[in-house]
Amino acid sequence: MMDELGTLDFSGVEETGLLTLYSKAMESQSADPILKDPMAEAIVARIDPILQQKDDAMARQLRNQAVDPRLIVHLALRSRKYDDYARAFLAHNPAGVIVNIGCGLDMRFFRIDNGEVRLFDLDLPDVIDLKRQLCPQNERYHLVATSVLDFDWMDQIVTNGGPFLILAEGIFMYLPEQEVKRLLLAIQDRFPESDLVCELTNRTWVEGLWGKLAQFKMQHRLKMQSQSAFQFGVSSPEEFESWGKGIEFREMWFYMDDDHPKIGWYRIFRGMKLIRTAQFTVRYTLHAA
Repeated sequence: MMDELGTLDFSGVEETGLLTLYSKAMESQSADPILKDPMAEAIVARIDPILQQKDDAMARQLRNQAVDPRLIVHLALRSRKYDDYARAFLAHNPAGVIVNIGCGLDMRFFRIDNGEVRLFDLDLPDVIDLKRQLCPQNERYHLVATSVLDFDWMDQIVTNGGPFLILAEGIFMYLPEQEVKRLLLAIQDRFPESDLVCELTNRTWVEGLWGKLAQFKMQHRLKMQSQSAFQFGVSSPEEFESWGKGIEFREMWFYMDDDHPKIGWYRIFRGMKLIRTAQFTVRYTLHAA
């Protein structure tokens, strides 16, 4: 099995895919799971033998299932919410096209497949090369190996005719602001009247002292590499509307808004603006400019 999968040499932002995958698999196997993800469980079982041969902090954390339980709950609730957005879209557009940019090792297709959806998972070549070895593809599920900032991927997908739902779960904060703006306006131009669901970070947690604290947390508590520092944040979800005509803010979701008992006493923070707007999900409709 190890020979099939190679050395599994992820670094920087790419390693977040492993952390997220393992978190979902651990939650899926727990009592009363927030998110049931059998494919993640199966893939973790394949990757585990490789991690036994590695001795970096991330590998030790994953193979020992020592991931922060608060992170597991956060990631599971977030993924379930994005799945809900996908299912709501498919309820009105059963054969619609979902584009999952910065997909990592997420297995959303297998969780939401209705037999008609066309889903494109897009990420960097190293991630997609591994994903091709880990999960099956078919005529409705496609893996696209490219940087999200190389807009040629839009040409490949737009020919499918839509309607389109664009999901950007945990990617924008890792890009420079000008690149996020360039990407957003390009999506609006190529996929007009589509919905964009994305995770955003408050600018407070990117810059200054709070930004340094957030980076320290990622490097030490989560065992992330320094390259994973956040680069982009907003002051409010409405900020995107000022980037161009036709960008419509629809709704905002914060994971502590969920009443799942696994959130526990942390729900007391849901009313604190500094915490509530640290990381949140926003839905926009991108009308023709």
